[in-house]
Amino acid sequence: MTDVIDTLVGIAPGSKLDAIRANRSEARKHAQTSYSSLFEPADLAGVTADERHAIAAFVAGLHGEPRTDSFYAAKLPAGLRTAVAAEVAAAKSKGPYGRFPKGPLSVEDAPGPSWKTSPAGRKTLGARLPAAFEHTHMLVFHPRDAAAPALQSLLDAGWSTTDIVTISQLVSFLAYQIRVVAGLNTLASTL
Repeated sequence: MTDVIDTLVGIAPGSKLDAIRANRSEARKHAQTSYSSLFEPADLAGVTADERHAIAAFVAGLHGEPRTDSFYAAKLPAGLRTAVAAEVAAAKSKGPYGRFPKGPLSVEDAPGPSWKTSPAGRKTLGARLPAAFEHTHMLVFHPRDAAAPALQSLLDAGWSTTDIVTISQLVSFLAYQIRVVAGLNTLASTL
């Protein structure tokens, strides 16, 4: 079975990094199983393969992870790939932003910009992806502000509650995958 993280890092079978990953075989197996469940399910249900890859490319672009971004963007039709890249360029930020409930963590409150899909992006991306991208941007840059009312725009755009769970799982998985790839790339530079 192909391991996507190995592909993204460029880990060759038998290499030192391969041996290191083999020591965490369950983590490796579960990461690949998560990828397969999200991107190669037996039933895509309400989130198409293009939507899944577009959301993944958007997340990777926001995180500034070019290999992961390229991996997912390459799976998209050219027009959609271009539209996603344009929205990533407009949506990039530093973060995280947001407000904690009043209490000791409030000292970490940080105001920051919210983001909306461009009019050109809305035209190209259709009705659903702009809402998914705006939700994704909030989860990446405003995680403290994520709340039930923010989900209404996804419902209004035609996503079901099951689709919303899938979108959020995609964002979460990509955040994990990107961090593992960055860590392994750092480790590779020391070997």
